[in-house]
Amino acid sequence: LFAIFAFATCGGYSGGLRLSVDCANKSESDLNIDIAFAYPFRLHQVNFDAPTCEGKHREKLSLIGDFSSSAEFFVTIAVFAFLYSLAATVVYIFFQNKYRENNRGPLVDFIVTVVFSFLWLVGSSAWAKGLSDVKIATDPDEVLLLMSACKQQSNKCLPVRSPVMSSLNTSVVFGFLNFILWAGNIWFVFKETGWHSSGQRHAPDAMEKQSSSYNQGGYNQDSYGPAGGYNQPGSYGQVGEYGQSQSYGQSGPTSFANQI
Repeated sequence: LFAIFAFATCGGYSGGLRLSVDCANKSESDLNIDIAFAYPFRLHQVNFDAPTCEGKHREKLSLIGDFSSSAEFFVTIAVFAFLYSLAATVVYIFFQNKYRENNRGPLVDFIVTVVFSFLWLVGSSAWAKGLSDVKIATDPDEVLLLMSACKQQSNKCLPVRSPVMSSLNTSVVFGFLNFILWAGNIWFVFKETGWHSSGQRHAPDAMEKQSSSYNQGGYNQDSYGPAGGYNQPGSYGQVGEYGQSQSYGQSGPTSFANQI
């Protein structure tokens, strides 16, 4: 939806301005000079006629600038983002098993999400600059300076209507909102790749290895077991020279001899 709003508000734009040239000779005046322009804002191809206030002769002028590159780049990103979002939604709903198979789906999704986040940032920034230039190039006061009649003080040149740029301003806003949306989605797609869960598994595994090595260091055996000499009442045990348990207790000399 955000992508649709972005390319619809930019790609569907058409606007215009109106100027008035009041010559000293009223018969040569033109009080309604309409200049229309639209996406993709190749303003140098927008032509209009203006009076010269020198008889019936009129001059043919055109606006200045070509801002189609930034506008078309922005709209292209929006269209492809919409198509990819639509395709991804279908895959999420109907092909979830294929999506998770061999972890390829989440990996591709993660890479594409990162790329679109970068493209939204670049495209929105470029279009914001392009829109600023479009506003300057279509400013009625700037357009009046192109007319030779307006350079004579005896003639009166006035702007009648300025172009409405609200939808273009909205397109820039939606462009940066799309960047925030896609950049924020990187975290959720990253969790789907399995890298996040594998990183969490490594930490418990390391803790388990440290715990097992600690237990094998001599504290996992019962110090008061059979080798300790305290397992029998009234006996006192020691470990002999050859690792065998010797017991001196109530069993007497016979038991001592047998153990040796």
